[in-house]
Amino acid sequence: QVQLVESGGGLVQAGGSLRLSCAASGRTFSRFHMGWFRQAPGKEREFVAAISRSGGNTNYADSVKGRFTISRDNAKNTVYLQMNSLKPEDTAVYYCAADESIAIIPFSGDYWGQGTQVTVSS
Repeated sequence: QVQLVESGGGLVQAGGSLRLSCAASGRTFSRFHMGWFRQAPGKEREFVAAISRSGGNTNYADSVKGRFTISRDNAKNTVYLQMNSLKPEDTAVYYCAADESIAIIPFSGDYWGQGTQVTVSS
């Protein structure tokens, strides 16, 4: 029903910034809550951030609150994750997800992108 493609990952030094983008296909982007998850080597996939259909509500994991900002542009069918003050522990594959549920909490993806690698050096 929707396809998601992430971009913007790469290698950055600790304290630096990256902006991830997730482009969605189709004309029904605004029907979905959108979110970001990440998975580090040897760990389970964990929730990072979510944003409601209209962009009016957001939710963040405690580990990234104050450093990361999720946003969306429904006219462009795109969701963003601005990551500032990056730490080595932020190193992971970051996945974009779309959720059809009514509430953004708890957020669980019904559709997933392929992921983009973020590596933060010490």
